[in-house]
Amino acid sequence: MKKTFVNDEKIMEVVRTYPTPFHLYDEAGIRRTARDLLKAFSWNPGFKEYFAVKATPEPAILKILKEEGCGCDCASLTEMMLADRCGFSGSEIMFSSSDTPAEEYLYAYEHDAVINLDDISHIAFLKKILPAFPKKMSCRYNPGGVFTLGESGEGFQVMDTPEDSKFGMTRKQIFEAFRQLKALGVEDFGIHAFLASNTLSDEYYPALAKIIFQLAADLQKETGCHVTFVNLSGGVGIPYRPEDRKNDIFAIGEGVHRVYDEILTNTGMNDVAVYTELGRYMLGSNGCLVTKVLHLKHTYRDYAGVDANSAHLMRPAIYGAYHHITVVGKEHLPHDHVYDITGSLCENNDKLAVQRALPELEEGDLLVIHDTGAHGASMGFNYNGKLRGAGILLCSDGSTKLIRRAETPEDYFRTMIF
Repeated sequence: MKKTFVNDEKIMEVVRTYPTPFHLYDEAGIRRTARDLLKAFSWNPGFKEYFAVKATPEPAILKILKEEGCGCDCASLTEMMLADRCGFSGSEIMFSSSDTPAEEYLYAYEHDAVINLDDISHIAFLKKILPAFPKKMSCRYNPGGVFTLGESGEGFQVMDTPEDSKFGMTRKQIFEAFRQLKALGVEDFGIHAFLASNTLSDEYYPALAKIIFQLAADLQKETGCHVTFVNLSGGVGIPYRPEDRKNDIFAIGEGVHRVYDEILTNTGMNDVAVYTELGRYMLGSNGCLVTKVLHLKHTYRDYAGVDANSAHLMRPAIYGAYHHITVVGKEHLPHDHVYDITGSLCENNDKLAVQRALPELEEGDLLVIHDTGAHGASMGFNYNGKLRGAGILLCSDGSTKLIRRAETPEDYFRTMIF
């Protein structure tokens, strides 16, 4: 049975204070996850986690992560402004974006954020807008092809197809980019790569590290550029389904350590820092969406209409993503009824679950939708004039705190000109 971080009694207590739907986050779990990650990579003196702000752009959560020694990975101007307001500064902010407007590069430059270039053509673009090039910069690498794990046969997995991704430079381009940046005054270089999403294999990061560490060694040897960090980005996943295995972050850290010694230490590059940008791994399982059953409909299928919709959790509608559901107070009853769990949008794909076996539902039942702490509330929208719900923090001492209020109609109308 898949369990969430909060028990029924606490759910009922929170619901008496805050109306559903709302996202609930677990402070203790967030801190524990951050500390385990830092411990797993403590063998690398320069290690730093740059939390992917896009996953959960909540000030209270960003401040918790800052207290745990994390930085921020930002992909836009507003994300950088948010990080700045939460106390992050300078090299605590990694700016990784694509198709980037001039004002966003200027903000990153003026605030000493580490700029991670997505395309070689942006070097010429930066020449036009920056007074000078930063001393420290990074380039994003895309090896192309198909990324796999294991040898042919048992254990072989196709993880993703980097050649289909819009992000990153080819090998030839990144060598040329390093040479151009060096000529423009850049002294400290970084490499960034992302090859697969939500992986449930302890071998993903070591396999990625092997590719990018070897690239770092080749770049430093052939261009003379000083590679000071390698950013393994994100991609370490979480077990959304009850039968999914959970990644072992300590095995992952040790796997990366072995590859680091094999490639970098053996070539005299043991000063290279390792960075990560884990959004889903850090927050996904440390958040849930709580919603109430409003209506039960019986036509060609049985439907349970709830007060949440895809504006509160978009992933099932656009990805067909699975999120486990627990019915509060009915966890141990037989799952002998099958429902589509639907919201109120005027779209047929507004379903939080499709043909899901659950205990028999009644109006007023509370559902806990698991693993929504990352890419849940952050992907919200206002189609149909729907309003996004509140964010609640379950504090380490067991108390709760409102960290984002629910939207009101006035919020929706605020930018309209009548």
